[in-house]
Amino acid sequence: MNSVNAGILGTGHSYPEGVLTNADLEKMVETSDEWITTRTGIKQRRKAAPGEYTSQFAVRASQEAIERAGIDPMEIDLILCATVTPDQILPSTACLIQAELGANKAGDGHRGRVFGFSLRFDDRESDDSQRAN
Repeated sequence: MNSVNAGILGTGHSYPEGVLTNADLEKMVETSDEWITTRTGIKQRRKAAPGEYTSQFAVRASQEAIERAGIDPMEIDLILCATVTPDQILPSTACLIQAELGANKAGDGHRGRVFGFSLRFDDRESDDSQRAN
C-alpha cells in the first residue's frame, strides 16, 4: 500500500466587512450583551451583505492560500468546501470555487464542516489526489 502524506501548504482568509454586535442583537430580540458574552464569549460576529456569498469569500481565501503555497490552481486535484451556508443547492459551492479559481482538473468534495477535513485526511491513502484545497 502506498503511503500518502497530507499537509497544509498555504493558508488564506476572507470574511465579510459587516459586523453584527451583541448591542445590535439586543435591538432585535430579548437578550443582552452580558447574557450572550457569559454563555458564548462572543461580542460580535461577521455578516455578509446582500449579494455576498460563501463562494466569494472562499475564492478570495483560496487565492491567498494558493499564492502563499506557490502553486498553480491547475495543480489542485480536489477542492473541499466545508460549509453549512452554501450559495445554492446545485452546483455545489466547491464547483463554483473550482470554476472561479480555474482549477480545471480538481474534483469537488462538498462536505459539511470538520467532517470534510476528516474525510480528506482519513481517506488520503485510498485517494490519488496530490494537492487539495
